[in-house]
Amino acid sequence: MWYWLFKYVLVGPVLWVLGRPKVEGLENIPTSGPVILASNHLAVVDSLYLPMMVPRRITFLAKSEYFTSPGLKGRFNKFFYSAAGQVPIDRSGGKASEGALISARRVLEEGKVLGLYPEGTRSPDGRLFKGKTGIARIALETGTPVIPVAMVGTDIMNPIGSKSYRPTKIVVRVGKPMDFSRYEGLGGSRFIERAITDEIMYSLMKLSGQEYVDIYAASLKDGPAKASPAEQAGSDRVPDTQAG
Repeated sequence: MWYWLFKYVLVGPVLWVLGRPKVEGLENIPTSGPVILASNHLAVVDSLYLPMMVPRRITFLAKSEYFTSPGLKGRFNKFFYSAAGQVPIDRSGGKASEGALISARRVLEEGKVLGLYPEGTRSPDGRLFKGKTGIARIALETGTPVIPVAMVGTDIMNPIGSKSYRPTKIVVRVGKPMDFSRYEGLGGSRFIERAITDEIMYSLMKLSGQEYVDIYAASLKDGPAKASPAEQAGSDRVPDTQAG
């Protein structure tokens, strides 16, 4: 109930005024059945405008910090993300990433729409960065089609490092479903998973018009000293999440 209340009553109307959003290619999203939406990630409001413009409910894998922060703000965040049906995951890597993959599979087994950001975090400079292969692993293991989605203008509304929101025109471009059934039985191969992920990122590059950079966004955003052990080691198995 809260998901639809936020979408149509509490948050949605404000977003419509600020962003005057439009969606292109909505017919590419099936009206039922499991599907993975793979989106670029420019700003926090991506996770608001994408659900608003897609009729079906989207479930994101949200970093656990959204649910465990202390204080009044932390309690509100936990309520908001829980009410919106988001699934908390631990992004520290190792066994934690396996738990995240299990959560993703469960969402798809229930016939829902799973939203993922292959870059793993927001772009630090507006460019499109290397995707993590968690999305390919999930697609292969579940046989679920992947639909690329490009968010355009959200970084202008909510610039990097700013907490302000500027009225602008938001566009959500939905690409055609990507079927990877030709790789059936090849799950677990890092070469295959990388090839699939790169194909998804290429589609996102064409849809968004962003410049592509073949490095992980987190390595540029945080630097080696702040990146997680998995990121410093170059691991790309940590599933792609609703990242900060």
